Amino acid sequence: MFKINEELAKDLIEKRRDLHRNPELAFEEFNTTEHLKKWLGEHGIPILPFGLETGIIAEVRGEHEGPTIAIRSDIDALPIKEETDVPFRSEIDGKMHACGHDFHAVSILGAAILLNEQKDLLHGTVRFIFQPAEEVAQGAKYLVDKGVLNDVKAVFGMHNKPDLPVGTIGVKSNGLMASVDKFEITFNGIGGHAGIPSSTIDPIIMASQYVTNVQSIIARRIDLFHNAVISITSINGGNTWNVIPDKVVLQGTVRTFQQEARETISSYMKKLAQTTAEGHGGAVDFQWDSYLPVVNNSEEYEEVVREAIKEAGYEVVNAVPNAGGEDFAYYLNYIPGFFVWMGVDGPKEWHHPEFDLNEEAIKVAAEYFATLAVKVLKNA
Repeated sequence: MFKINEELAKDLIEKRRDLHRNPELAFEEFNTTEHLKKWLGEHGIPILPFGLETGIIAEVRGEHEGPTIAIRSDIDALPIKEETDVPFRSEIDGKMHACGHDFHAVSILGAAILLNEQKDLLHGTVRFIFQPAEEVAQGAKYLVDKGVLNDVKAVFGMHNKPDLPVGTIGVKSNGLMASVDKFEITFNGIGGHAGIPSSTIDPIIMASQYVTNVQSIIARRIDLFHNAVISITSINGGNTWNVIPDKVVLQGTVRTFQQEARETISSYMKKLAQTTAEGHGGAVDFQWDSYLPVVNNSEEYEEVVREAIKEAGYEVVNAVPNAGGEDFAYYLNYIPGFFVWMGVDGPKEWHHPEFDLNEEAIKVAAEYFATLAVKVLKNA
């Protein structure tokens, strides 16, 4: 149904390389936004007036009446110094498209171009979301608050997957990427001389016991068939060798796929922190930040997603869930949708300074999303 010709394929690759050379961090994607506006304008694709400082919402209206669906890409980069040797490596020191959002953006641009050229196939409207600030998990919420999902029936998206070959697309209903929660736990004691610990209430002892014991929540409190991990990633306390400090601060993250597990873990973690502190005569301050929900793919769209992949000429594979976070999940709190893994055959995983991908995947992704849009609207 949709095929990207050689000229457009080369053009999209050059556009991806242009974005790659000039990465911009969350809510700083001003040049990226201007480039995308220009490229959409060159193909006569209208941009909607949502008043965004960065990011773009565009639409292709079909020649037949029908509902509106959305296809989303993200556009921001990461504060990482690139260590690849590609000729189009980042020209901005300390910033890099180390998660492939440059690839996402031009792939969805390609889908928009294909659909704009064949509007007669569309029974409705396709809204294209070029979203800022995914890496700080704020962009999706920002756009929802702007009304971007108003009157939208369903939303579709992807993330590149370096461990899948080009031409394969990973599909799975329900939980694909984990919920993300952040925590900060402060154990408060009474500091004093390290040689006279009996005159202190030592928060380092409290924190040390907690770090070890908190893993028992996963081992003994969580259902065997639930998926969860607790990671403590930062311990801060004390500033010299002979003084017991007043406090120790722990930070970390919890990843889950089931809401029941998510709620249970936070409750048990707080209770364990309180009993640990009280057992030593101290106190605790427990802070929990529900950062991102699960990327929860709607079962109702799995069949049409699989059909679209095959119709586009590519291979369906069963997606393996990942405990990384993705703010596409925020859209799925409001409307149904489906998120897939796009095989890119990359040498390194996301957020690595040597991250790269096979640019042939741009063609695959663009053709898949164009095909999917037609099929979803036709079946709506």
